[in-house]
Amino acid sequence: MLAKRLLSVILSLALMLTFASCDNSKSSEGEETVTPVERTVIADNKTVKTIGRTYLDKDNVRWLVQSASGIEFVTTGTDLVITLAGDNSSLSANFGGMARYAVYVNGERVIDGMMSEAEKSLSVSLAEGENTVKVLKLSESANSIIGVKSISVTDTKPIAPAPESSLKIEFIGDSITCGYGVDDEDRNHSFSTSTEDATRAYAYKTAELLGADYSLVSYSGHGIISAYTGDGSINESGLVPEIYTQLGKMWDTSNTPNINEIDWSFDEFVPDIVVINLGTNDNSYVRGDADKAKAYSDEYVEFLKLVRKNNPNAHIVCTLGLMGAELYPAIETAVSEYSAETNDTNISCVKLGQIRGDEGYAADWHPTAASHLRASKEMAKHIISVSEEANTLYNTRVAAGLIDKLD
Repeated sequence: MLAKRLLSVILSLALMLTFASCDNSKSSEGEETVTPVERTVIADNKTVKTIGRTYLDKDNVRWLVQSASGIEFVTTGTDLVITLAGDNSSLSANFGGMARYAVYVNGERVIDGMMSEAEKSLSVSLAEGENTVKVLKLSESANSIIGVKSISVTDTKPIAPAPESSLKIEFIGDSITCGYGVDDEDRNHSFSTSTEDATRAYAYKTAELLGADYSLVSYSGHGIISAYTGDGSINESGLVPEIYTQLGKMWDTSNTPNINEIDWSFDEFVPDIVVINLGTNDNSYVRGDADKAKAYSDEYVEFLKLVRKNNPNAHIVCTLGLMGAELYPAIETAVSEYSAETNDTNISCVKLGQIRGDEGYAADWHPTAASHLRASKEMAKHIISVSEEANTLYNTRVAAGLIDKLD
């Protein structure tokens, strides 16, 4: 009799555990479970860390807008599938205008592709244990954007946003910041999003050296008073001060969402440092003319006021170089006049070195990866010199063996 009772109790406990396990496997996507379950989530702030200027639309698609913008999250799961959404360019025949993207696992690029479909699901292999996954848009906003529609993963717990850095840097620039043509080391070739990679450009590399979070606001051919011009006449079709407060800019205004009509919320990314690298394209208009140089300097002062208004506590770094520094004296004049007028001394200048012959040239005479890397070290040194937080973080990374000490 006793044996039968014990058997009955054991069977009852077994059934209870079975039901409990079944119930846990059906838990909501935001809860931990005993057995792995498949979860499909959107790329909101609860699940991912956003990088750069992105936008979550009414359908919960996270649009990656600016160069090197993206998402990053941590998971211990398997069977990861990331579903991307394309914009108008994905349905066109213009391969050189489609958005280029990359997926990284634990810092290693595992997928590199062009968004040539309206929707694309990417299967990502994960090793056992914890993995950090990052999705980045490699090309700039003017030609195309790309959306993260959903993230599916089988795990016992939800994915979580990657940790944030204690240092945040915003880079404002032109094609140099975008990484124009960096994957095409033929100076006679022209622009294509397929050879543009912001992660190989000086701005991204500077942030990488310092272990900083970053946001890029960059448009090829753009300037302060004039976009690039071939004949010396002013070109007002691409002026960064006019679009700095927008989420981004696209030439195709029929795209949904139309990022040209969406204001950027400066609360979403609060930088400690803002780097402005604009003047290369303006110089195609100024061409040594003193009056034009003064007009550039005057507008630069006004842009500094706009940047300061939206980033009240950031140290502003004004730079020029790589593809010529003819307007660097005008930048120094602008900074001096701005500081005298506003009493704002939380600002500095640094000139980057010109492209060297031994470094070669990328498409349309743009910097190669070697030039960008050298410039990133120059910029990192300057930021370390003006930012206590950057200096502390840099020394910590050197001590940990994460990077070599800068010469």
